[in-house]
Amino acid sequence: MSNILTIIFRLTVSCLVAGLIMGMTFVFTNKAKKANEHAREQRVVYSLLGYSGNAEIPESMGLHEIYRYVVTDGSGQSIGYLVPVGSHEEEGGFSFVRLNLDGEFVDNTPVSLSEATVREQGERDLAIQAGLGQDKSIRFTDQTIVVTDHGKRQAYLLSGKFPGFKTHIAIILALDPEYSVIGLEIMEHEEDPGLGAEIEQDYFKNQFKYKPFEKIKGLKVVKEPMPENYVEALEGRMDEAAAIDLMRQYRDQDIYALTGATISSDAVSSGVKGMTKKFGYRQDLLDKVLAEQQIAVPF
Repeated sequence: MSNILTIIFRLTVSCLVAGLIMGMTFVFTNKAKKANEHAREQRVVYSLLGYSGNAEIPESMGLHEIYRYVVTDGSGQSIGYLVPVGSHEEEGGFSFVRLNLDGEFVDNTPVSLSEATVREQGERDLAIQAGLGQDKSIRFTDQTIVVTDHGKRQAYLLSGKFPGFKTHIAIILALDPEYSVIGLEIMEHEEDPGLGAEIEQDYFKNQFKYKPFEKIKGLKVVKEPMPENYVEALEGRMDEAAAIDLMRQYRDQDIYALTGATISSDAVSSGVKGMTKKFGYRQDLLDKVLAEQQIAVPF
């Protein structure tokens, strides 16, 4: 009997030790994975803004994050934006600004968070919930980064995911203050190699550059051969100034579909169109409310 108990005890201890080791391994590898993902996103962000390679990032540049939530209570739903407050020269904390579904101001709640903790969703959610009270539930939906230089808006950075031919396609999209496209990067996809996977190639994704908001709102995909000089410009196989000039000439044209991958081409075009239209509408409403309520933000 004692031998059986000893065996059970040893097995139990072995299982506990193995579980502890596996748990610690997961924690450390998960942290490393998140750190790598964050580093990659940072490289993409700065590259989209024109700071790749040895290009020096100006100290006057600011990256201001806006977190959007859906808020539900007894009276229905509203949209909440966690925004930094204060001038661009000093930190002023955070506020949670709520708008109803018609885009009208509901209320403004100070939220106790630091710059170091606002990026952690768990801590961010708890702080917002504490400010709103337990009679309301919140659900995080998306994040936007507003890029400024000396406090003046230079760009918006949007992360998005939408259906592709197989699974989802994830992108980071950069827009200028008028919602024209600065550029986009494909972050994740499972499209077919040699076909839909070509969405990550410069000759496809660079077609979106310089397209104005009005064109994006009605953007389509065309199944026509792409002019060779346009391909060279998109791929960067000509003088940079000449390439930019040629790409601007195509700013009001639709997107040339990838050969044999019209569905993937249309998925990216529709995704960019949907993201841009929705963001432009929401940002205009938020800016209107911030101005009317005289809520100072650093962007």
